[in-house]
Amino acid sequence: MQPKIGPMGEHDVAAVAQLRLAAFFEGTGRTLGEDAAGLRGLIAGDGFEAAFVARIGDTPVGTCLLVRHELEPAHDLTPWLAGLVVDARYRRRGIATALVKATEAHAASRGVETLYLYSWDARDFYAALGWKYR
Repeated sequence: MQPKIGPMGEHDVAAVAQLRLAAFFEGTGRTLGEDAAGLRGLIAGDGFEAAFVARIGDTPVGTCLLVRHELEPAHDLTPWLAGLVVDARYRRRGIATALVKATEAHAASRGVETLYLYSWDARDFYAALGWKYR
């Protein structure tokens, strides 16, 4: 079954927060509730920032975000592609690529000419999609 990529809705938040917690925040003290609250704030925002979800059937299996600010300390680089994660059971099916493309398209539709990301482990993946290193 092919995944469907679309905007994150409230019904996706718990499952996506679980995916994000396991991928990015294990051992940091960040709670499921904190991440879910952050996702809810993002999807209830002004429409510039966005959260995309890959679903197989009704099950969220991946996500990617467009956010204004990423990383600390504060800096003047904005906006960011952030939080790309695909459930390990569904990798190598083009889901991450589809999520990145949806995020890029949303950014372009909002007039974004330069989109940033931070990645060390996945730099070859992003380079294959045309991203450049700075």
